[in-house]
Amino acid sequence: MLELPNLILIGPMGAGKSTIGRLLAAELARDFLDTDHEIQTRCGADIPWIFDVEGEAGFRDRETQMIDELTRREGVVIATGGGAVLREENRRLLRERGTVIYLFTTVEQQLKRTAKDRNRPLLQRPDKEAVLREMFGVRDPLYRATADLTVRTDRRGPRSVVNDVVRRVTRLVDPLQAKA
Repeated sequence: MLELPNLILIGPMGAGKSTIGRLLAAELARDFLDTDHEIQTRCGADIPWIFDVEGEAGFRDRETQMIDELTRREGVVIATGGGAVLREENRRLLRERGTVIYLFTTVEQQLKRTAKDRNRPLLQRPDKEAVLREMFGVRDPLYRATADLTVRTDRRGPRSVVNDVVRRVTRLVDPLQAKA
């Protein structure tokens, strides 16, 4: 069996990083780690509370520490928060410590997937679409610059995305084995 590096999922909220990450980890018999979940567990508080008390900068500091810690592990699948790529230090750590997969989705799909989610502090504004479009404009180039692979997730089931990721990562790591 081909030994794959850490697989790190990046992308906007609603792209399916947590769902796909869990399935991908199960498929590869690896541990799954979600930076947002790990931050909440350590703090004993949810992300909206952390944003309220510490602000976005305080949350981003925690996120950088968590990325540094989790990416030091070996043989894991990691899902990051949507804003993890905003800091150059995070982008560097992700690139250096694993194969980075950008789960791309459209703003329209994000709107559908996050419509009833109250656990996303940056979306607690009247015009969610405008917020998502603004974030996409800033973050999409960072996701693309950080990623080794880009995989579309809109209008696809999670299992299809996982199969695509496994096939493409295997080809990236060992092109000859992928053809066998």
